[in-house]
Amino acid sequence: MNTSSRQQAYDRGHTIFSPDGRLYQVEYAREAVERGSPSVGVVTSEGVVLAARKRVRSPLLEPDSVEKIHRVDEHLAVATAGHAADARQLVEAARKRCQQHRLQYGEPIGVSVLASDLADHIQEQTQSGGTRPYGAAVLVGGVDPGPGPDPDSSPTPDDRSADEIESEPEHESATERTVQPALYEVDPGGTFYGWRGTAIGDGTAEIRSFLETELDGGDSTAETPSLTRDHGLSIALDALATTAADDRPLSPTTVTARVLGPGPESSSEQSTPVGDDELERVLAALESD
Repeated sequence: MNTSSRQQAYDRGHTIFSPDGRLYQVEYAREAVERGSPSVGVVTSEGVVLAARKRVRSPLLEPDSVEKIHRVDEHLAVATAGHAADARQLVEAARKRCQQHRLQYGEPIGVSVLASDLADHIQEQTQSGGTRPYGAAVLVGGVDPGPGPDPDSSPTPDDRSADEIESEPEHESATERTVQPALYEVDPGGTFYGWRGTAIGDGTAEIRSFLETELDGGDSTAETPSLTRDHGLSIALDALATTAADDRPLSPTTVTARVLGPGPESSSEQSTPVGDDELERVLAALESD
């Protein structure tokens, strides 16, 4: 039996390992992801930036109907690559998991917890009969709230004089607390990893190479880069421009972006889409460099 025939004997079912330990259907699902338009994630000191190319295949197509980045909670979003229908199912699974966690525990779900739960959900498809692996991968980006002020770090009002109370600086509000940004990739095999910057979809190798150069000179041992939100957005969009995944130039019609980070003090929302005006301004600055 030649190599091709042997492979065909094991790629008809995703629950069957080949003699060399491979699951061909899972590998085919990864190939489907690599054919999808790219999505990029970059961790900054202020949060996480997600950006993605949109394939608008016809001038008659409404660009806003092509969704690549999805809000799943007030502090979380996912970017997708691969089969759009499969990606939509994963987005709905992520939203349901966020809702369940809030109802059960009375608090928002952690970024790593959601990534782990999504990975478990995806992995089940690789070992259950009558199903197939998801032909999509996701980037899970968000911020976990950092610790607030220590209630024992200052005396109670009853123990202080009026002058001490008046001169004491105000405690930081909930929106001013330090945030812990996190970015995870979940692939069709149910594997997930944390990243400081990464990409999924077509042109992933080129984009990751660009990010390795831009983020701390490729030093994999470095801590979270001290990038501002604006610098992170610029890097993410510049990374998308490095790939030839789409011949069309980047514009608000062909690219979308979302920032995860502290919002206005009056709102708990920490997932904010980047507007067309800002996208145009950043893209114009990149072209002029």
